This record gives sequence, structure tokens and C-alpha cells, in this order.
Amino acid sequence: MTFTYAPGWAEPLFILFLFILGLCIGSFLNVVIARVPEGLSIVRPGSRCPKCGHVLSWYENIPVLSWLGLRGKCRGCGMPISPRYVLVELLTGLLFLACLKRFDWTYELVPALVLVFLLVPLTFIDLEHWILPFSLTLPGIAAGVLLAIPQGSEAVARAGLGAAVGFLGFRLMEYIGWRAFKREALGGGDKFLVALLGAFLGWHSLLGILFFSSLQGSIVGVALLALTGRAGPRGAPEAEAPPPPAQDPQADVSLTSPMEAPAEAEAAEEPEPTMTWDFTKPGLPLWKRVVLVPWCLLFQPIPDAELDEAGEEEEWVPGPTNIPFGPWLALAGLEVMLLGPLLARVLPLEVALMLGGTR
Repeated sequence: MTFTYAPGWAEPLFILFLFILGLCIGSFLNVVIARVPEGLSIVRPGSRCPKCGHVLSWYENIPVLSWLGLRGKCRGCGMPISPRYVLVELLTGLLFLACLKRFDWTYELVPALVLVFLLVPLTFIDLEHWILPFSLTLPGIAAGVLLAIPQGSEAVARAGLGAAVGFLGFRLMEYIGWRAFKREALGGGDKFLVALLGAFLGWHSLLGILFFSSLQGSIVGVALLALTGRAGPRGAPEAEAPPPPAQDPQADVSLTSPMEAPAEAEAAEEPEPTMTWDFTKPGLPLWKRVVLVPWCLLFQPIPDAELDEAGEEEEWVPGPTNIPFGPWLALAGLEVMLLGPLLARVLPLEVALMLGGTR
């Protein structure tokens, strides 16, 4: 399905318009990135400085140009404005042009632009907050299926199957990873992001997305290992460990049984995380167990979070060298969408087969 538009001499104007549209949408996505994790409205209030609350005038809100004109500083308080704002605007505009290069002025350009609209904020939110908000992933999955409707029933089936296979596949990997490592191996929101990618790109693309995301994540992990000595969270240095208590030389050491030390060591060990399915808990009627089975298998968090002294779930804090997996999935999804045909031609046959379903 190809769009009809103005004569060829006007095409540069359309391309320029698409790039400017991408910059403007990128400016809006900066609001999404800043406010959605905080549960704030993305409509009201208007754009303002996050440090002093200075309300931005229209000429302070022009993508890229305003940041350059203000020299990266707020006109109200003079504090620096993060270059991330310009990065998001330029990235969105350039990705819009890349989608045009890949799909030309066809209907396939529409879902490609929508996918960029979703992946950009999800990537930056996950990098900063380690979350993939349902307010973006769930509507994104629905959008991927709905945008396939004009392409026919086969495309709708491909989108629906892609969302289902992506979600169920990563849900299974999530559980297997926990069983293997006795800790959370995949983020709880990753399966929704994979379902979103499957809805837009089809189930054929999922193997390629998993391959490229794992490969690139591993390369960066190895680089971090070489540069910092570790690719995971940095533990407390040994020098900060509390010294052992001093023994009284007059104490009667014979009063301490040699069997007490191992017992105390076992008691000091941290308990391993457990996994208890809600439908197996005692006291539930049979009908409620049956209803809970599909919900637990699909959505119950894995593993059960440990509780603190107040009985609340302890919040996991990432280490300084940890990197979430969501951005690698988003990057791989863009690579498969934009470079799929090219990669399928230049990569080995085994890898090319994983890209055969790209549109």
C-alpha cells in the first residue's frame, strides 16, 4: 500500500516536514520520560524547569534551537539543562528519517513511526528508573495489533501471535532463569516489551531480537568487566567490613561448644528467595484456585520478594555497573525493523533465517 502525494520536486519538503515532526514529538517524549515514572500528567502543567519551576515560553520550547540559544541553561535560574533533551529530540527525528528510508511513503511507515514513538521513552525510562511502565507497554501491544488491521487478516494474526509468543516465551525464560540462578534473572517488564515488539514486527523477528539484544548486551558487559573489574553491582570494599569483636583473654573458652559456631553460621546465612504460587496457598476454595492458576502462571512476580522488618517488600537497588535489559531489546527491535533485509543479506544463513520474518 503506497501513499500518493505531491510531485517529486516537493519530496524534500515532505522529508523536512517528517524530520521536524520527529523533533517536535521528541520534545513531547521528553515530557513523557520525565513525568510518567513519577505518575504525573503529561498534559498539565505545561513545560517548566524541573529545578526552579520556571514556565517555558513558546520560544524556549523550540526543539534543539531553544537549547542551543539558551546555551543549555534555564533562563529563570541559570541552572544547566540536561543535554538528554536535545539527544531525545534529535534521536527521534533521525529515527523518523530512518523509517522513511526503510519503508518509503507506504502504510508500513505508520506502524514504524508509532514503534519509534514507544521505544524511545521506554528506553530512557528503563535506563534511569529500571521500569517499563504499563501505561506505555500495554497500549503499545494493542496498537501493534490494531495497526495491522489495514494490512489484512494475515498481518493481524502475525501481530497477535507475535505478542503472545513474545510474552509467553519471556515468561518461561523468566521462570527458568530464576530456577537456575535462584534470583531474578529477567526484569518483570521485559516480557511486555517483547510482546510489544512481537506485535509490531511479528513472531518471525523475535529470535533475531533476542540474538542481537543478548549479543550487544554481552559485549558491553565484557567491556565493563575489562574496564571496572566487574559487570554487576559493586559490593562494599573489604576495608569497610566491621572488625571482629575482641576476645577477653580472661574468658573461659571452654564454655563455648565447638558445635555452636556452625549453627550460628547457618543462622546468619541469608535465606534463599522462595516461590510460592498463590493458587497453592491453604484455605482457598477450589473455584478460586482454578481462577488463580492462569493469573499466577502468567503474571505472578518471580521470585517472591523478601520482606523487611516492617513486613514490606524490599526494593532492589541496582549496582553502579548494572544495565537493564530493556534498552538492548529496544535497540535490537529497531535494528531488525530498519536493517533486517540488509542484515539478512550480509550475515550467515543461520542468522539470516532469524530475520526472515521482518517486514
